Amino acid sequence: MKIGRYPLHHGGVGAIRSLGRLGIPVYAVTEDRFTPAAASRYLAGRFVWPTTGREDPARLVDGLLRIGRRIGRPTVLFPTDEEAAVLIAEHAAELAGSFLFPRVDPALPRQLASKQGLHELCAAHGVPTPAAAFPRSYAEIAAYADRARFPVVAKNREAFVRRSRPAVAGTTRIGGPERLLDLARDWGPRPAVILQEYLPGEQAEDWIVHACCDEHGAVRVLFTGVKVRSWPPYAGMTACAYVVGNPQLAAMTGDFVRRIGFAGIADLDWRLDRRDGRYKLLDFNPRMGAQFRLFENTAGVDVVRAQHLALTGRPVPEGVQRTGHRFVVENVDLPARLAYRRRRTGPHGPARAGGTELAWFAGDDPLPFFTMLARSVGPGTRHLVQLWRAGRRAGTAGGRFT
Repeated sequence: MKIGRYPLHHGGVGAIRSLGRLGIPVYAVTEDRFTPAAASRYLAGRFVWPTTGREDPARLVDGLLRIGRRIGRPTVLFPTDEEAAVLIAEHAAELAGSFLFPRVDPALPRQLASKQGLHELCAAHGVPTPAAAFPRSYAEIAAYADRARFPVVAKNREAFVRRSRPAVAGTTRIGGPERLLDLARDWGPRPAVILQEYLPGEQAEDWIVHACCDEHGAVRVLFTGVKVRSWPPYAGMTACAYVVGNPQLAAMTGDFVRRIGFAGIADLDWRLDRRDGRYKLLDFNPRMGAQFRLFENTAGVDVVRAQHLALTGRPVPEGVQRTGHRFVVENVDLPARLAYRRRRTGPHGPARAGGTELAWFAGDDPLPFFTMLARSVGPGTRHLVQLWRAGRRAGTAGGRFT
């Protein structure tokens, strides 16, 4: 289940394949009949339901309950975006009769999905995170511009706001005060943004952690890896990543999820700041990450399989994470390679990959890949033009676009 219109979502395809290959019937909510997920041979059924994120929550709950009645038996419910995770947690009582999902404090997923909420949780539990400001007016932005050290990063503050009235298209690097004030004029009287310290890529490493936790505070599986390329560069989704063991980061994550009482699948983004040697938490996504198929333990368990086993009353086989494995998102890694070659290289994965998991192509399930190609041409061209224009604007403002 996801909320919003973005049909090229490889995480959903990964979940369909991960469970479908084991003979588990998998159903998906799709925008239309021609999304890559809808084309998978492992999909038992699709429910075409184009949502926007601007619907009344009661309407979304009613839609899910109708889907549950059509399936006709208790079904494990996997949110694949923050909005769906928030909806499920806040309406658990209504959904529990039709669906299986971890029970968690109803307010926690919304707090984790909120950039301000996550920042406050980190401060309360002593978890390092980039310095941030949460302006409530244009005047506060102007005051911040006078004292801030640029560049800074702007992000949408709340999960549902990014669907209904986003201030920025995504994580946006701002090179100077003039550019910040120019952008802020379009953010309205109550800006729904976070302005965050920029951790320079040349002095940082991007790490990812995926975990599955039960309702009793136990971490069923936890994996660590390093992100070597993203798209847009240094600020966007994972384009290429490697499994790399990191006991320190695993311990930090495990301690944090236990302290806050999180249950379910989590996808965390950490950045190692080489200037002070600390790992800083950038994002805590209370749902499966799109690149979750990078990670699997020696028993063949990923986070999606672990949660399905746990929620259906079966043991989760133990094992260590497989090492050296690589994950590549084909449609974004090519432009990412070109961008990283021009600017910088690190961090590095292992010299040789022990195996590669492609986001889209699979020999036993090729149609999602070709559907992705057919639907990528228009959006991909528009995205590249937007990035080029943003780069030109950043250059004229005196900042290097990254």
